[in-house]
Amino acid sequence: MTVSGVVIIGVGPGIGQAVARRFAAEGLPVGLIARSTTSVDAAVTALSTYGVPVATALADSTDEDALRAALDKTAAELGPPDAVVYNAAIIQADRPGELPARAQLDAYAVNVVGALTAAAHVAPGMARRGRGTFIVTGGMPHPKPSYVSLSLGKAGVRTLVTLLDQEYGADGVHVASVTVAGAVAPGTAFDPDDIAEHYWRLHTQPRDRWEHEARHLGT
Repeated sequence: MTVSGVVIIGVGPGIGQAVARRFAAEGLPVGLIARSTTSVDAAVTALSTYGVPVATALADSTDEDALRAALDKTAAELGPPDAVVYNAAIIQADRPGELPARAQLDAYAVNVVGALTAAAHVAPGMARRGRGTFIVTGGMPHPKPSYVSLSLGKAGVRTLVTLLDQEYGADGVHVASVTVAGAVAPGTAFDPDDIAEHYWRLHTQPRDRWEHEARHLGT
């Protein structure tokens, strides 16, 4: 069994892959979970120069059974994770009433409920071990009527972080979100490699300095 590392749910080409590289740069094993083989394969290629163990699994974050099975698969290969990053989201522009109720529910399922499923699966084990980090990628520091579903989802993320901290924080589980206040793109103020530093900092924070939200405002 190798040293436990990080599992990232939602390893797209932006933040998810950057966080994977950041943790791999510290020599930690990395678990990669995404809906598509394309995303997983690209992340595996990006990690190939780091020489760390990598485990992969496919799952839609809204499929509770599949997500739990994917987390179990990575844990079986790498050991129980010291950190889990939930980076899945539906990012879309919609004004009040533009989306049907079903589409709003689908967005909330990805943006919030999937994170709850993942946390409920891994945080109890972290609490028993007395350590662990669970980080959710947030956004929308202020609600905007042009992004209704995303605003609702990111408000839900903040509440979820508070609830998970109340449930597991006393047992050593650091729960936090990283709020990204702009469109992620390399070479800009929202470069994914810069954003990834927040995740590593949160994971390594001493318990007496825990933050529950880091904000990347691009300034």
